[in-house]
Amino acid sequence: MTLRRQSLELPPPQGMKAQPVSSVVWLPRNYLHANDYNPNHVAPPEITLLKRSLLADGWTQPIVVRRDAEIVDGFHRWGVADDEQVAAMTEGYVPVVYLRKDAPLEHQMASTIRHNRARGVHGVRPMAAIVRELIDVLGMTPERMVKELGMEREEVDRLYSVAGMPKRTGAAEFTHGWTPG
Repeated sequence: MTLRRQSLELPPPQGMKAQPVSSVVWLPRNYLHANDYNPNHVAPPEITLLKRSLLADGWTQPIVVRRDAEIVDGFHRWGVADDEQVAAMTEGYVPVVYLRKDAPLEHQMASTIRHNRARGVHGVRPMAAIVRELIDVLGMTPERMVKELGMEREEVDRLYSVAGMPKRTGAAEFTHGWTPG
């Protein structure tokens, strides 16, 4: 007897009401549990930044779960939700959306990877331009930037320096050896 594998290709949900984000529910954090296949790891400074983000902005993204309450995406948000300050904001509840009922395990595992990989990375030049604008135009101090953006002071200084390098040295002196990425 051969097992027939279900396809990872499911037709997308159609219409606004069929979208998971249209059905956010609040569940007790302890009702959810982690999966055992998530390859994503977040360093402690980014966890601190995630906590800061939740405390400053509130819950802007729900946790994606399977019907059995296993987390597909949002493991680190779920983990930070155990923090006393974060938990106090919503009485220990977290926002949740469910993956569709007919999604096989392979689809759910692939979804975890897609969610993790789709987040991207920050480019040096665009980040340097933002740092320069925050300091020069909007008046944010480097100290506040360290706190708000979860950066080290040296990182702020380097990005600020990168953004201003062409103007300070002049086009003739600015060689590709100094080009950041």
